[in-house]
Amino acid sequence: MRRIFAPAMTRKGLWVTLILLLALAMQACAPAAPAPGAEPAPQAAAPAGPVTNALGKEMPADAAPLDQQVLIYPYNGWKTFTTIDFFEAVYTRADSIADVLSDSLVRLDKNFQAQPAAATEWSVDDSGLVWTFKLDPNLMWSDGTPVTADDYVATFRYGADPEHAWDFAWYYQGVINNWAEAVSGSVPVEEIGVRAVDANTIEFTTATPAPFLPAMLIYSAPLQKAALEAHGGLYNSNPETSVSAGPYKLVEWTKDQRVVYEINPDYKGTNVPYIQKIIVVNIGQPSQLLPAYQANEIDFVWGSGTLSPADLQIIESDPELAEQYHPHYGDFRTYYFFFDDSKPPFDDLRVRQAFAYVLNRDAILDNIVKRQGIPAYSFLMPGFPASNSEGLAGTFAYDVDTAKQLLTDAGYPNGEGFPKLTLALRAEGPTPVAVAQAYAAALKESLGIEVEVENQDFRAYMDALNKKPTDIQFSLISYGMDYLDPSNMLGVFVSGGRHTWSDPAYDELVKTASSFTGDPAERVKMFQDAERILVEDVGGVFVYHQTPGDLIKPFLKGPALEPDANGVSAWHWPYFSSFSDLLQGVYISNEVSQYRSTPQ
Repeated sequence: MRRIFAPAMTRKGLWVTLILLLALAMQACAPAAPAPGAEPAPQAAAPAGPVTNALGKEMPADAAPLDQQVLIYPYNGWKTFTTIDFFEAVYTRADSIADVLSDSLVRLDKNFQAQPAAATEWSVDDSGLVWTFKLDPNLMWSDGTPVTADDYVATFRYGADPEHAWDFAWYYQGVINNWAEAVSGSVPVEEIGVRAVDANTIEFTTATPAPFLPAMLIYSAPLQKAALEAHGGLYNSNPETSVSAGPYKLVEWTKDQRVVYEINPDYKGTNVPYIQKIIVVNIGQPSQLLPAYQANEIDFVWGSGTLSPADLQIIESDPELAEQYHPHYGDFRTYYFFFDDSKPPFDDLRVRQAFAYVLNRDAILDNIVKRQGIPAYSFLMPGFPASNSEGLAGTFAYDVDTAKQLLTDAGYPNGEGFPKLTLALRAEGPTPVAVAQAYAAALKESLGIEVEVENQDFRAYMDALNKKPTDIQFSLISYGMDYLDPSNMLGVFVSGGRHTWSDPAYDELVKTASSFTGDPAERVKMFQDAERILVEDVGGVFVYHQTPGDLIKPFLKGPALEPDANGVSAWHWPYFSSFSDLLQGVYISNEVSQYRSTPQ
């Protein structure tokens, strides 16, 4: 028995039906034609028709003119990047606005539910292992060639190719059949569980049942097979070789200054935007974002880790800015300290426990994080499936005396003989830097441990983290969901992932629960048991769950800013990209004239 997942009547189809009914009603109510010889009645001037954009999308009545439908967005200028393609690089791509040049198989709505995108429907066989996705046959590349299953297959093979060394290759490990083996080079990439059945049908085979696979496949926006073979994975970094099948096309890339996209007039998909142009500009360091926003140089500030405590005070004291501040749950991101526990001193559980007990979460939240976070006692944020934050809250309460005794028991009384540490950060913004500095000060004051905080270049940090063995001994890092399932978050700590911490019982629970299709309560309990192992064995010291707030100009309007199922009005993760339907749900109203003197 094959389970079919198909959308209900599309919004476009519903509107067509309503328009036809309205036309028939108007025809029935139309006045009769005048009798022969009668004077014609005076006619009012015909009203102007609705304004449509380059893709024929009707603009709202209060929308600004098309030449003002320009979104100006900052990119993380304190990071370096060479790509805008997810399958080329994830952690070093231009992640402020990227991934708009092709459609993923599925996309998320603002309630984090997977919706049809490039795939119009999908199904899974009785084994739970073989998934079939049907492609929208209308999709077209901007060079006039159709988007086919071969483009998706080529993209996934590129991601699994050990010569490419994709920085996100861990994501499909243990999910897509033969993925890990291909990444390690033990089988050819042609043997991964992704194949083209025909031009418009893709088949995925998973290593074990993976009920979460459709949600996982928000990260499936393809590269074009022909361009990939002709120019390599960076072909979209140059407008001359860039090819788009997405809502936008690349028209300018001035290195380290700005990236410009324009609406793709050849787009045939269903994620049709209002906005005509996107200008992504390098504002520089995080401290420059709020001033640039106040000067109307940018329309949006992504609050996650970029707005400092001082920025938040300015926002809270200014009624106009406070009205433009939109808090939300982001991607359920958790900040935590982790260790290289494969060697001393962190191979000793007592040392890790001492570090856990000396963390004063309340002080950090009250003095630094403030509105942008809540205390984290475990990895899964309250509200995330299987979260047990309350049940784990007392595991490592702030207790300096216990921390000192544990460090003494480990052979380091008052920190004597303990090596000086470097607390590495991954090109973080001001709030995480302040958190790291506060923790370093606490380690020095309470335990006598010398710690230097070093905010590193993003690429250098990731290279050091992923090196085997890792070069990162001690760090503050964050992780947010890629899909709404505990298997995603807890999978980060499964052996062989990005951390050295390893526990066989944890691995077994997470892997079993991930593929479990029985009683949901039993599945939740397995995940919670696994998370308890992670917390008690101090695989990480969890600090805070991020509750970011974004600054959004009042002239940005649309369904994307209407309340979600929980009443939250914000631009939800994964933000303005082909991974989300937010892209089709925001426009620039005529209020923009109050903020910009001329079109961009």
